[in-house]
Amino acid sequence: MADAKSVRYAVVGLGWIAQEVVLPAFEHSAHSELTALVTGDAEKARELGEAYKIPRTYSYEEFDRVLVSEEVDAVYISLPNSMHAEYAIRAAQAGIHVLCEKPMAASIGECKEMIRAAEGAGTLLMIAYRLHFEPANLKAIELVRSGEIGQPRTFVSSFSQNVKPGDIRLKEDLAGGPLMDMSIYQINAARYLFRDEPTEVMAFATKPAGDDRFREVYESVAALLRFPDDQIAAFTTSFGGAASDEWQLVGTRGAVNLKHAFEYHEEKEMTIIVEGEQKTESFPKLDQFGAEIQYFSDCILEGKNPEPSGQEGLADIRVIEGLLKSIEENKPVSLVPFEVGARPSGEQEMKLPPVKSKKIVHAAAPTAS
Repeated sequence: MADAKSVRYAVVGLGWIAQEVVLPAFEHSAHSELTALVTGDAEKARELGEAYKIPRTYSYEEFDRVLVSEEVDAVYISLPNSMHAEYAIRAAQAGIHVLCEKPMAASIGECKEMIRAAEGAGTLLMIAYRLHFEPANLKAIELVRSGEIGQPRTFVSSFSQNVKPGDIRLKEDLAGGPLMDMSIYQINAARYLFRDEPTEVMAFATKPAGDDRFREVYESVAALLRFPDDQIAAFTTSFGGAASDEWQLVGTRGAVNLKHAFEYHEEKEMTIIVEGEQKTESFPKLDQFGAEIQYFSDCILEGKNPEPSGQEGLADIRVIEGLLKSIEENKPVSLVPFEVGARPSGEQEMKLPPVKSKKIVHAAAPTAS
């Protein structure tokens, strides 16, 4: 694609996230063109195709036709978690680049299959960690790298939402649950702030009696991650609590607090305390999805490997599997050594204006708010 000026995408899966933020993100993502939609809902295909002026719409059964149509260069996979691996592998084997929503897949084994498929086909695989391009989180990374807060020692986070009955996040066979859907942000943040991989994990989980939402998945999880330099990350995640979204990183000289750390609906507020002196900075709401799409398009056009890669997605699933094992066995679980290579840095920062969906068809937000 050395001579191409833009990358043509098919968005695969048209649930809430895809309709609310992914489809409109293409309007101002440089070098990126939305050319096809893939969904199992014919009405979605018709109405969203009209709203976004996309004449090429396909069912899931027609996915292979998309891949050989010569109409797309890449796919943005926004399917239920359990379907990520199958569709990513099929796309890669057809020579199509893959930008896949997180969590990368339902298991370590599936993650490895996705990586092998991309490597074997010579295609690029990127996992949609939008915060790797978001200014507030990147500033926190640079604060750590500069030594301003000293050596980072502890990371603490709370992330919760009250999920509606019937939401796909509550389905075990779709690889749902709070660890996959929400804790992955906290795990990823701890890893990119400590710039290292955990060696031991432990977790507890709850399923409150009488709440039918949690027959298949846990309601809440509390977790501890130990890192090689005796750094500790602790977090709680819940599908049954009021909205909460923040983290705190404490170092030997100071601390950083970030409110609305993982969300994309609100502006973020960062408080930095260094040796008793405090300052606060606000970060405006941005289009985090357009940023990752534009970055991936640049990687394709320039022939460079993306960060976050498939190894980054695998790193988080490795931790999640360890936490699930800890819950089942009620004891700490050691993790084998692991390396990811590249990590996010301030050079990846991207600021695109926020977008608004043109239409929502047969999709609902996971919470009432």
